[in-house]
Amino acid sequence: QVQLVESGGGLVQPGGSLRLSCAASGINFGAAMMGWHRQAPGKQRELVASMTNNGNINTADSVKGRFTISRDNEGNTVYLQMNSLKPEDTAVYYCNAVLFRWSGVRREYWGQGTQVTVSS
Repeated sequence: QVQLVESGGGLVQPGGSLRLSCAASGINFGAAMMGWHRQAPGKQRELVASMTNNGNINTADSVKGRFTISRDNEGNTVYLQMNSLKPEDTAVYYCNAVLFRWSGVRREYWGQGTQVTVSS
């Protein structure tokens, strides 16, 4: 069974840092594009950052220069290092994986999310 389990969220003050982790199992992690999305209450889910299996990184303008995505293929884990956090970063952060089955069909998986709250 496919599992994506996020951890590392919490309450931090503006300017603080957090590192989110997503442990993946049940998928060929090394072949997957991994990403982080976030969703604030009442708002649409948005892409934060993604990283292909080849190392290509896409980062949202709103977090560029502050957030860094990385992955450990041996440990089947993707990370999101978040620095200089702002109140507007408050959201539930979701890990996702996109990969293609042998048939070529695109598959997408999501974790349950971890809460990040930035507040004084």
